[in-house]
Amino acid sequence: QAQLVESGGGLVQPGGSLRLSCVTSGFTLDYAAIGWFRQAPGKEREGVLCLSRSASSTYYLDSVKGRFTSSRDNARNTVYLQMTNLKPEDSAVYYCARSKVPFCPVPDPVPDESRFGNWGPGTQVTVSS
Repeated sequence: QAQLVESGGGLVQPGGSLRLSCVTSGFTLDYAAIGWFRQAPGKEREGVLCLSRSASSTYYLDSVKGRFTSSRDNARNTVYLQMTNLKPEDSAVYYCARSKVPFCPVPDPVPDESRFGNWGPGTQVTVSS
């Protein structure tokens, strides 16, 4: 059974950095595209970016371009989300999910969450001084 579990969240000051991990199991990560999403209190969940099998990123949020990057270590069955220059508005629960197709869905203009599955439980990121 496919599973994804996020970790690495926490409290960080504005301008700080965090690296989230998404550990996968039950499927071959080499053949999967993985999406990162987040949900702030009182807001709908939104797509952040998607990492393709070839480790290229499709950004779903313009506000994170230049600050967030994603990478993968297929041997460790892990996908990472490196977040730098964090802002209070980045505070949210962050989720990873597997694309149901072998590529990153194109946003139109936002990603269709129904094209992702095996959602992890999420990890909390709080950016505050």
